[in-house]
Amino acid sequence: MNEKQLYEIWKEKAVLDSDLTEELNSIKDEEEIIDRFYTELEFGTAGLRGVIGAGTNRMNVYTVGRATQGLAQYLLNKSENPSVAIAYDSRIKSDYFAKFATKVLAANGVKVYLFEELVPTPVLSYAIRYFKTNSGIIITASHNPAKYNGYKCYNPCGYQMTDDEASETYEYIKNVDYFTGIKTCDFDTAVKNGLIEMVGNDVVSQFLDEVEKQCVNKGVCEKADLSVIYTPLNGTGNKPVRAILDRIGVKNVAVVKSQELPDGNFPTCPFPNPEIKQAFEEALFLTKDIDADILLATDPDCDRVGIAVKNRNNEFELMSGNQVGVLLLNYLLSQKKEKGMLPESSIAVKSFVSTDLAEEIAKKYNCKFKNLLTGFKYIGELITNLEKEGRASDFVMGFEESYGYLAGTHARDKDAVVASMLICEMTAFYKLQGKTLLDVMNDIYSEFGYYSNTVSNYQFEGAAGMEKMAEIMENLRANTPKDFSGKKVVSVSDYKTSIKTNLETLETEKIELPKSNVLAYKLEGGAGVIVRPSGTEPKIKTYITAIGKDMAEADKNGSELIKSAAKYMEA
Repeated sequence: MNEKQLYEIWKEKAVLDSDLTEELNSIKDEEEIIDRFYTELEFGTAGLRGVIGAGTNRMNVYTVGRATQGLAQYLLNKSENPSVAIAYDSRIKSDYFAKFATKVLAANGVKVYLFEELVPTPVLSYAIRYFKTNSGIIITASHNPAKYNGYKCYNPCGYQMTDDEASETYEYIKNVDYFTGIKTCDFDTAVKNGLIEMVGNDVVSQFLDEVEKQCVNKGVCEKADLSVIYTPLNGTGNKPVRAILDRIGVKNVAVVKSQELPDGNFPTCPFPNPEIKQAFEEALFLTKDIDADILLATDPDCDRVGIAVKNRNNEFELMSGNQVGVLLLNYLLSQKKEKGMLPESSIAVKSFVSTDLAEEIAKKYNCKFKNLLTGFKYIGELITNLEKEGRASDFVMGFEESYGYLAGTHARDKDAVVASMLICEMTAFYKLQGKTLLDVMNDIYSEFGYYSNTVSNYQFEGAAGMEKMAEIMENLRANTPKDFSGKKVVSVSDYKTSIKTNLETLETEKIELPKSNVLAYKLEGGAGVIVRPSGTEPKIKTYITAIGKDMAEADKNGSELIKSAAKYMEA
């Protein structure tokens, strides 16, 4: 069936949501029809993610319903009385999609725990284990622009589905017809019958209790009279982040009013991503009247947090995800060691695309370090395995360069609530020593070396874009680069074939990680280039590591590597 035929079927049958009817009737352009129907949103370890709208290649009530029907069948095949926890963020139609998914599951006899109001992603992760459910769903597109929404699916351990789990679920989903295969029921009747249970603030409060346990220096924020400007970027962080900061004694919190309340249109921040400077524009405006020590920004589902810190010139500088990850690791290891709280068999972890500087810090404190594939589910899996061994307390923290951090084992996903708390605590601790986080970062560089880490994004939209991305990766595999900006490639790791090749000796070794479409090039002198297509967005990312005798040299080397790597994105 071609795109035009699918379009006509949807025009006739997509009647559940009046917005879809209006949208389908207004389409005039053939290319737009093709883009909406040339493929289906594929269900993977990150669930679904796409532009909100009508079509098989869009996020709408039918793609959500189909995925949920398939999930119900998967769970019913695995368990006699399955249950699912469901949460949602502030995005357009998130509450609607969550309620519809709830009705689909209940209609299939699956018990649902649905949050009464929007909550952060880590709260869902906590709830899965709290209620001992078989799965979890959160309706979110994380930090994507307003036109996107998504559907993340979790396993019973509280982290996103593994490859095998997602693949098996997708087999069920593919057999569900968009219009005749989705079961649904009356919401209120299902509540009365006990198939739907509403989840209130008591669970969020217990989540915050667990977060608070991660404090290392209680009372330090009040003692330092810490001043914070915070923006939840119109997302889910507003209540829980403010609540946890209040608990640890941060009394001076100014919230950015234009970004305080939930709003999926993100009117003052089209890209609600704490990785970029634009996300801080409204917060920076407040610094004219407020003498803040630090600016915090959490993304819409509050699993990532970015910060800006005042420098010696009284100007605010954004700190990268790698820098914050390194600062948190150094703070937790040093303070726990000093207080006798650091386990002998402590372990820290990061995604393999994140800065190698973290490993050097871990060595200083005899902390075991692990590098895992990108995706916080791998960190969640590691925590779960530690828990099974009775070693959960050995976990110090995990992080990804994309502004995701987790300390503690209350959640199995990145958690901007606990990260915001620890960042503020750390800021206050060093403030009492007369230092900013920038000062501490410079101390770390002086001790361990100057690392410049950069991520570049190359966008490839539509059907042609997906083909282009595949072509680029294929070309890199067929023609291994000999160097980047004159620095010789000494080894290449292909995570798709699970083989690392030493280009000088041609010796190979097996990579003991799950397969992933990633290429990592190690260069002479310790520099590196990693190429990875995004699993959730139509883009390829390159991760650059450069080292220098000082920051200026490291940044210069990094810029040269970026230019060199960019040439391969034009294949």
